[in-house]
Amino acid sequence: MLNENKEKEIKDVKAKKPGKADKTVSNPLAKQLNELRKPALKTNSSVKIDTDKSSEERRSTLPKSVSNPISAETDNIVARINNFNTNKTANRMYAGYMNTSAANSHRVIDYAELVNNLYDVLSNKTSVHELFVAVHDLFTDNLNSVFTAFGVFHEKSKCINIKLFNSMGSTYTSKLLLSDDSNPVVECFKTAQPVVKKDNKFLDIPYVNESSAVLLPLNSVSGCKGVMVIGKDDIENHIGLFSFIANYCALFMDNVELLEQTNKFANTDTLTGLYTHRGFQEVLKAELKKAEDNESNLSIIMLDVNNISKINRELGHAKGDEVIKLLAEKVKQNIRSTDKAGRYGGDEIAIILPETNTPDAKYLAEYITYCLSCCFVDDVGPVKVSVGIATYPECSRDQEKLLILAEQAMYISQAKGYKEGMSAIISSSDFNFWDDDALNSFAEVVAKRHSQLGIDFNEELLHKFNNEQIVSQNHLMELANSLAGAIDAKDPYTKGHSTSVSRYSEALARAINLPEDEVQRIKLGALLHDVGKIGIPENVLKKPGKLEGDEWEIMKQHPVIGAEKVLKPNEALRDLIPIVKYHHEHIDGSGYPEHLKGDAIPLAARIVAVADTYHALISDRPYRKGMSVDKACEILKEGAGKLWDADLVRQFISIAPSLSTSI
Repeated sequence: MLNENKEKEIKDVKAKKPGKADKTVSNPLAKQLNELRKPALKTNSSVKIDTDKSSEERRSTLPKSVSNPISAETDNIVARINNFNTNKTANRMYAGYMNTSAANSHRVIDYAELVNNLYDVLSNKTSVHELFVAVHDLFTDNLNSVFTAFGVFHEKSKCINIKLFNSMGSTYTSKLLLSDDSNPVVECFKTAQPVVKKDNKFLDIPYVNESSAVLLPLNSVSGCKGVMVIGKDDIENHIGLFSFIANYCALFMDNVELLEQTNKFANTDTLTGLYTHRGFQEVLKAELKKAEDNESNLSIIMLDVNNISKINRELGHAKGDEVIKLLAEKVKQNIRSTDKAGRYGGDEIAIILPETNTPDAKYLAEYITYCLSCCFVDDVGPVKVSVGIATYPECSRDQEKLLILAEQAMYISQAKGYKEGMSAIISSSDFNFWDDDALNSFAEVVAKRHSQLGIDFNEELLHKFNNEQIVSQNHLMELANSLAGAIDAKDPYTKGHSTSVSRYSEALARAINLPEDEVQRIKLGALLHDVGKIGIPENVLKKPGKLEGDEWEIMKQHPVIGAEKVLKPNEALRDLIPIVKYHHEHIDGSGYPEHLKGDAIPLAARIVAVADTYHALISDRPYRKGMSVDKACEILKEGAGKLWDADLVRQFISIAPSLSTSI
């Protein structure tokens, strides 16, 4: 009975074994494991071996035939290893606590796949840290490495700073002195050659599984940047590939350093060590965004060295640079770590003060000017500066306008001078826009900042003008004088032109006995007759020679600009439109903008035309000296009845000698 049962059992085993054997052979990992079983007895394999058995007994357990009952157990091991490998790839949480299998350590590396993955993971990386993380992930996912470490050489401290990433994604750091020649990391760095170690104890980092390690130098054209360490068994045959990856990392590090240096040089002023104008603008933009998000204040202090042009001219540019460097040093010494300073212009330094209101900004400005007053420069004496302040959002929310207001305040400070030996510190919230100093400084700021005076200047000035509440005729006259002064400030060759034309027009209107209200209207219209030049580009206004072609066509637009853009929106000034729009019309119809003739030209416009021409003739121009009164009157006579009203010319010539010819 026993024999019958035994025979039946054997038949059942034989019936089932071929299926098992086929499975073992068809599974590449199982086949690889069977091939590695004998070497595993002699090496430190991850396959567990029962050391309590004798060598003869262990040999008897080897899979000599499919009829051996141990084959079933082997199949279970293979299944468990396959399952483990799948889980490891899907969930790296277990990777730090389990050893890599012998099968994986001997897995053939697909170079094409590795290079493609290398390209994918390294694309669009912008920092060295991102690069290291990407390389570590590549080695972990494609090679099942235990860890990846990067040692970067630090020139000043003469050490190698190591950052290690284990297979769980945790990071550890350590530092190795370059004097430790016994350490493989130092050896690899100094020799710039790969080093293979059977363990990773030299890293002296806890919680890292034991494994062999390959150390690869990070070689670039500038030299060895550091060392890359890969923790994995049996990797020696692939050192060429990994050296290529290490050198790529070194090249990437070189490029990052070059980019940082380029940005640093591009945004750092070489004389002062402060931000350049461009760098300052970028920082200000970011800080204003923070102030907007946090609903906080931000102040700008603008400092300008007084008489720097005179210092450069009389003492040389080296002395001027010395003064600017001193100002920069005092600024750097006295601002907070959160403040930023930049060389805004040739002799101007600007400071960004986050979370700072106007009183606190004034306090800092006062302290800086005090420090400067205590510093004496040879042949110059104490350094004197003008100081302007503008605060967000009190003065403006716009970056460009905020800077204009700070610079305007600085010019007003320059005009105010010194009181008790200290600079006049002016905030843009301290002055009336229509104050003469304020308006002139505003025109000066914009003239300096723009090669062409365009919409920035126009819109701001006209917005202020047209939104001013007119309370009396005197108030209106004051505003008109201020606006005319701003227009004349654009053209230094005609400074005071509007005021003189207004005075001459008033005198001529009285000479022909016009009513007083009409005289006042003509006086005001003459004051604003050139207001349209606010929209004419500065390169046309300041051209040293006569205007030609398109330049002249642009200049001929100013009467219409003045009438339509400046006067029409302001109800109190609309009755001045005929004077401003038609003061360049001629009796014979050769004028502009509408080629009116004779009496079709309003009388007030004809009066201003004579006064305007006379002052232009006696004024100095870039291309000629001003004429004498007699010569100017002679030219008016020649054009009487053709260009200008003959009766008005005759009346004007009779009073011309009594008019002041000062310009």
